[in-house]
Amino acid sequence: MLKKYPKTPHLFWSPGATSDDVYLVDTSGFHGKEIVVTEKMDGENTSMYRNAIHARSLDSANHPSRSWVRGLHGQVRNDIPEGWRVCGENLYAKHSIGYEALPSYFMVFSVWNDRNESLSWDETVEWASLLGLVTVPVLYRGLWDEFAVKACYDPSVHVTSREGYVVRLAASFPYSSFGSSMAKFVRSNHVTSDDHWMHQEIVPNKVRNE
Repeated sequence: MLKKYPKTPHLFWSPGATSDDVYLVDTSGFHGKEIVVTEKMDGENTSMYRNAIHARSLDSANHPSRSWVRGLHGQVRNDIPEGWRVCGENLYAKHSIGYEALPSYFMVFSVWNDRNESLSWDETVEWASLLGLVTVPVLYRGLWDEFAVKACYDPSVHVTSREGYVVRLAASFPYSSFGSSMAKFVRSNHVTSDDHWMHQEIVPNKVRNE
């Protein structure tokens, strides 16, 4: 069964929320627990299953920016267990940030099993490796520390290179707990064009071996 990737709530200090976003005002679900902070990559949310692939919308149509990741799916699909899904960022097309040295055009941020549970971060990394995929960069790992989390984005350094970051529990969690197990920070004024990136000329990002 296909599952739409949920909207990740914004941390209450995130300046990049829009009118239809939600905030995680109470971060107590992270307190005293091990968390992983990963870079929020500026791409298109994509889910891969053994027999399907889609962007955030379950009925996402074909688009030239999705051709590369669909080809990758064809290479790895038979190794994805039945009922599982691999979620990540399709980074083929430049959105607001242009990347010059990506390790891949697809970077994994979560893997879900047939019980609709997000695997722990360690299991996510292991499965990504087994599939020959790469994960999004880790910026911090340790017990919840608001100061350390906030330090993952410095506007004087990252304003042109980093969209923000995502906080998740290092442990596994069920789909029903998504809203209290993950949260994000997005820089202010992240979208710099009035036109959606899908309606603009496609400018491919660059990977390291290009």
